[in-house]
Amino acid sequence: MRIEERTYTKADHLRPTGYVLKSLIVTFKGLVRATKNRPCTVLYPWERLVYPDNYRGRPGIVLERCIGCARCARDCPNRCIEMVEVELPAGGKAKRPQVNVGRCMMCGNCAETCPVNAMIVTPEFELCSYSRADLIFDPVKLQYPHKPGYEVNYEFALLSEMKKGGEVRTYAKNDPNVHDNVVLDAPKCISCSRCAKTCPAGAIEMAETGELNPKTKKPIKRPKFDTTKCVVCEQCIEVCPKSALSIKEVL
Repeated sequence: MRIEERTYTKADHLRPTGYVLKSLIVTFKGLVRATKNRPCTVLYPWERLVYPDNYRGRPGIVLERCIGCARCARDCPNRCIEMVEVELPAGGKAKRPQVNVGRCMMCGNCAETCPVNAMIVTPEFELCSYSRADLIFDPVKLQYPHKPGYEVNYEFALLSEMKKGGEVRTYAKNDPNVHDNVVLDAPKCISCSRCAKTCPAGAIEMAETGELNPKTKKPIKRPKFDTTKCVVCEQCIEVCPKSALSIKEVL
């Protein structure tokens, strides 16, 4: 009889093949090992494991570094990060990330994508609470004492260089000379300056092109980008009313 033609019945439980005994033997062996030796578990919370400093727990933030580019909020897969207005220690108000740790899956994408290493991963994981509201960490509550190693850094290689063969050069995460660039479609630009006003890194400057507006007889200005300051947050692209800006990926 082929295997696919055989049907399973309740009588198979009572066949003299040791169906039940085999499972009990495995359990009994585990009981003997746990009684003779130390069990694999610990008596938490009275006993605690020692975790490394770079253990990937809840996100944290170094407020002094944050520039409010919102890349962490845009790249969060669970959409648990929101940019909220907060009073800065130096004075004034600005938008900084707020994290709902009740939805956070501790993936560390926010720290990985942060261009200034303001978002970090902390070793804190004991986050239980009786209220969901207590699981919303505003920018002030999100702060955590910083230590070297809390940042998430990486290196990458360019696909174009890999296709050439030979030795492939790697670049650091925050290399200012190798990243995507913002491209301007000049005919669409209306010189509204919204991109320059919105840029959190101060990488956009409105520069004169040498031409005059035929209607107002004033110099025409176009955005000029400083690629060494640009963090590719795409805020300028989002606020452009004429869709004159786009991203050119570095390949």
